[in-house]
Amino acid sequence: MPVDITWWGHATCTVEDSGVRLLTDPLFVRRLAHLRRRRGELPPPGAWSAQVALVSHLHSDHLHVPSLARLAPGAHLIVPRGAPRAVPGLTRRLAHLRITEVAPGDHTKVGDLVVRAVSARHDGRRLNFGPQRAPALGYVIEGEARTYFAGDTGLFESMAEEVGPVDVALLPVGGWGPYLGEGHLNAERAAEALARLAPSTAVPVHYGTYWPIGMDAVRPHEFYSPGEEFVRLAAERAPSVEVHRLEHGESVRLEVAP
Repeated sequence: MPVDITWWGHATCTVEDSGVRLLTDPLFVRRLAHLRRRRGELPPPGAWSAQVALVSHLHSDHLHVPSLARLAPGAHLIVPRGAPRAVPGLTRRLAHLRITEVAPGDHTKVGDLVVRAVSARHDGRRLNFGPQRAPALGYVIEGEARTYFAGDTGLFESMAEEVGPVDVALLPVGGWGPYLGEGHLNAERAAEALARLAPSTAVPVHYGTYWPIGMDAVRPHEFYSPGEEFVRLAAERAPSVEVHRLEHGESVRLEVAP
């Protein structure tokens, strides 16, 4: 059975596997605080359709309550353990969803899929200050394929061991500002992660979508180039991996060997 991946921009993807439709870090707005969407149309209403949504960490460009509120009643929302306590609006505004809190190592059954939470190296706070905190996570979606959604993470020594064998890797290769802080993958570090993980296929995400208002002329290459740079470096460091650099709203169908 094929596996379909659609990239909607930033860290938002649809993964369709074994008859289950999943969303990663749904973000369906033109503007978020000081950020505006610079490339790609807003995802159409059909993009909101999913049986399950995965949230990797508490930052508002990954855990965006108004976007999650668009999910249909009864959809399954998987969040880092402690997220409802750290973000009170989560339970108040998302009462129509089934919320499951997870930590690294937890498994959640979703139809014919199993979603396994893995650790990430990233700031787990809701804001840059204050006590609102939950672990930053990645997820491995295990069905016809094993698809790794890294969320936001830096490169770490035990990544390949913790993630395990995967067929597809959705890897962040950039960000939303002219400089990437600690706990992020740029194109070079993402290519190194790809070499360690050794999947069959990779899709670069988390770049070329949102940018701070008024900073169009500040290091614009950090906005435009990470996807192509990742393709180039992946060919050097992980030549056996097939990389699909998708445009916003574009899909790829992957035939996964049993």
